[in-house]
Amino acid sequence: MASIFELTTRPTAEVFYSRNDANDPRLGEVVGADVSQYETSDIVILGCPQDEGVRRNQGRPGAADAPDAIRQQFYKLTPFNIRKNIFDLGDIELGSSLEETHESQTAVVSKVLEDGKRLIVLGGGNDISYADGSAMAAVFGKKNWIGVNIDAQLDVRLANERNSGTPYRQLLDEGLLDPTLFYEVGYQSHFTSPIYYEYIRSLGVHRISLEQLRSRAEADLELKEQIRQKFIGHSSSLSTFFAFDIDALRSADAPGTSAPSPLGLRAGEFIQLVKYAASLANTKIIEFSEVNPTYDNDNRTTKLVAIAMHRFCTGVQ
Repeated sequence: MASIFELTTRPTAEVFYSRNDANDPRLGEVVGADVSQYETSDIVILGCPQDEGVRRNQGRPGAADAPDAIRQQFYKLTPFNIRKNIFDLGDIELGSSLEETHESQTAVVSKVLEDGKRLIVLGGGNDISYADGSAMAAVFGKKNWIGVNIDAQLDVRLANERNSGTPYRQLLDEGLLDPTLFYEVGYQSHFTSPIYYEYIRSLGVHRISLEQLRSRAEADLELKEQIRQKFIGHSSSLSTFFAFDIDALRSADAPGTSAPSPLGLRAGEFIQLVKYAASLANTKIIEFSEVNPTYDNDNRTTKLVAIAMHRFCTGVQ
């Protein structure tokens, strides 16, 4: 079997920002990218620079450029309060098809998880959730992981071929994700097919709409309380996977997305949910997808995701 370094390409030197100021270090001067530094890392960054799944789902292309665009903003930030070693594994080598790319990604993510590290995955399209979820099932067991999809849409579409709207349908139908351990968070009713809603409801999927998030004093309270009960029932043995489709954010805060909307999570609510993901000791993967730099304005979207990555790294204990 090919190693994770054979299935990925190293990040380019251009993304690693430096001020050359000993009094003001930046993450571009701190984060490791040499393969020798993988062993001692705690958090691994992995990109999947493709938007084939978005194209298949009739979305606007551009997400293929997101991993490096996000990196460029992330590496300008300071290492303030980050106590974990971060390693940038680079990007998945793209296959001749989306399916082949997913196979490579599942293999790489599985190995990183087996090595006891946490992952920050940068899409690409939201179809990568299928590859990452498959790795969670393979490493921790199909009944031993919680999936949290923060998105304006449900992503349980039926289609002749996989795409950015099908990842959770695949995971559920293939038995890789227990529906009672799956959370659809931040979905918006005007984007929700009643047929697909009935599908997840009938399976027992947990459903927290954007309106429900807003009904609580803090955006993460509803999710916190529901997941807490799951941990109690399973003796805290569950591993967690958080997938943030940036389409879930309102376009005023994140204009550079595959499917923008004037309604959605505010930037502060988004960061609050990321911090909650970081606070859980068993969070293994946090994924950011559907960022589209082609339509970004003053790098607002890539900067916001970079800050979210920073908050995750500072929150991991």
